[in-house]
Amino acid sequence: MIKGFGGVFWRTRNLEVVKKWYSDVLKIEIENWNGTVIPQLGNETIFSFFTENDSYFPTEQQVMLNFQVHNLDETIKHLEHIGVPLAKKKEISDFGKFIWIEDPEGRLIELWEK
Repeated sequence: MIKGFGGVFWRTRNLEVVKKWYSDVLKIEIENWNGTVIPQLGNETIFSFFTENDSYFPTEQQVMLNFQVHNLDETIKHLEHIGVPLAKKKEISDFGKFIWIEDPEGRLIELWEK
């Protein structure tokens, strides 16, 4: 029944600041309808549930975005160049390489190289 990942939607306190941050930091071009379409060819999207008290990401954060990147080391260099600190240093596991950053409203975002 499910064809693919449909999207992630959330409310924001400062729409213009958040749109600019996602555009500058993650190079996601947000269109005038306040969203974008991210192609999924050659990529996989993980949809996973966590219990209310799971400690993988902060319990006060209802949703965490995970963006797959082509090269995590290049992404880290880009983040350093524009002054975005890592919220979690690079971690390597059987599932790939991961880092976390925070958006302007403090939401953790996971960046993943498979």
